[in-house]
Formats: sequence, structure tokens, C-alpha cells
Amino acid sequence: MSDTIFSKIINREIPADIIYEDDISLAFKDINPQAPIHFLVIPKKPIATINAITEEDRLVVGHLSYVAAKLADEMGFAEEGYRTVMNCNEFGGQTVYHIHLHVLGGKLMGWPPYTDKPKPLE
Repeated sequence: MSDTIFSKIINREIPADIIYEDDISLAFKDINPQAPIHFLVIPKKPIATINAITEEDRLVVGHLSYVAAKLADEMGFAEEGYRTVMNCNEFGGQTVYHIHLHVLGGKLMGWPPYTDKPKPLE
């Protein structure tokens, strides 16, 4: 996998507003927030898409959800609720090919999450 903006953030080659870090993951504020609270939780291990997750990655990927819940609790919005989203490939809206869990909160979320009519599968 080639270097992505996220690998550059992990390596401190470009700045980010980091809110959490451990040996497995990094969390930072989204630069284009879609809610009053919007941050990303990423694995330090580069995994391009959800489709590339292997059996050995299960604990790493589960850890992302653990960190999201821990931060939501610490930041005080866990009880009111929040949304987590992980996009996969072009039709899923993935723009950076290093898996990342979006955590959005601070407002009532609507459903469906899109505003445009979805494209049918071909």
C-alpha cells in the first residue's frame, strides 16, 4: 500500500489535531467535519479497505470501535448517542485507502445518511 495522508499523520509528517493515541490506533479530528463532533479512529497498521481485513486484523479492527466508545464516553456524548461509519471503496464513499472509523456526534442523525438518490448496483 502506498503512503496515504493517514500514514503521514501517523509518522508526524503532516499535522493533525490528535485526540488519542496508543500502540494500535490514532484518533484525530476530521478536517471536514460533518457534525459538531467528528473525529476519525485509524489503525497504525495500514489496511487499505474493509475488504482487505484479514483474520489476524480482527483485534485491530475491533480496537477501533473500543477507542471510539471510550472517547465518546470521555468526551461526554456517549449517552446521548453517536454514529460510527466505515466506508469501503468508491461506491461506499471511501476517499483515503487506509481504513478509518468516522465518529460523529453532537446532533440528531437522520436516516438515510445520504442526500442524493443512491446509485443502483449494476
